[in-house]
Amino acid sequence: MRRIVLFLATNIAVLLLLSIVCRVLGIDQWAASRGYGGMTGLLVFAAVFGMGGAFISLLMSKWMAKMSTRARVIEQPANETERWLIDTVRRHAQNAGIGMPEVAIYDAPEMNAFATGASKNSALVAVSSGLLQQMDREQVSAVLGHEIGHVANGDMVTLTLIQGVLNTLVIVASRIVGRVVDSWLSGGRDSRDSGGGIGYFVSVMVLQVVFGLFASMIVAAFSRWREFRADAAGAQFAGRGAMISALERLKGNHGENTLPKTIAAFGISSPLGAGFARLFMSHPPLDERIAALQNAAAS
Repeated sequence: MRRIVLFLATNIAVLLLLSIVCRVLGIDQWAASRGYGGMTGLLVFAAVFGMGGAFISLLMSKWMAKMSTRARVIEQPANETERWLIDTVRRHAQNAGIGMPEVAIYDAPEMNAFATGASKNSALVAVSSGLLQQMDREQVSAVLGHEIGHVANGDMVTLTLIQGVLNTLVIVASRIVGRVVDSWLSGGRDSRDSGGGIGYFVSVMVLQVVFGLFASMIVAAFSRWREFRADAAGAQFAGRGAMISALERLKGNHGENTLPKTIAAFGISSPLGAGFARLFMSHPPLDERIAALQNAAAS
């Protein structure tokens, strides 16, 4: 449950911070003072800050991933395993029609890997030391194919666009509803010239959290769908049997995931949730992913 809370906090923290900053600087009042007649101004304001935060995160993704995991990019292979990693990633990248990503290894006991980057031709693929120690090469090749699939499908950019659009909608919706609540609390008096009363400010803060929860569910649903696509790519590049075997082996993690919350959704596996928490899972259960590959083979 702690990781779910962190996942949600990551999605809504930017909105809350921007809202407070804009309130202090007077930008929020400027947009809100235009009320319903100033929807264009509000949309511009929301789009700049809603999309801006998402794209700043995307542009910083490789740097943040390297720093947070202390990943070591392989500049010159130091041993046969590193040479094999580079050669395998290069082969998968060529088959996928993308540029050669940076390849890195990070120290972690669980089996995991992730891909990130601002574009298909400027990506990073990293694997954990635990994955290299606990999987055979066919399985590792399938995992690398899975990550290359994420890059080739443009999943990082698409996820950023979805998050940015949802951020924008959350900002707009919370302020429109906040205006209605403020008007009701003030008995219908127009407080737009003052930038809204306390009812407006409190309502916006609460509504951004509530709407942010729903936005997080949508982002998580897309994230789960893209895992099935990446699994299919891994099966295409390394063989369906190897991809299924790799997913079966990932069950040995027992839910462990030391990836920082900022990139946890980009790992090949993630802890599962139960009940309501399943709506915020970034990855489908491994059994569902294995079944999808088996069903695709049978069809």
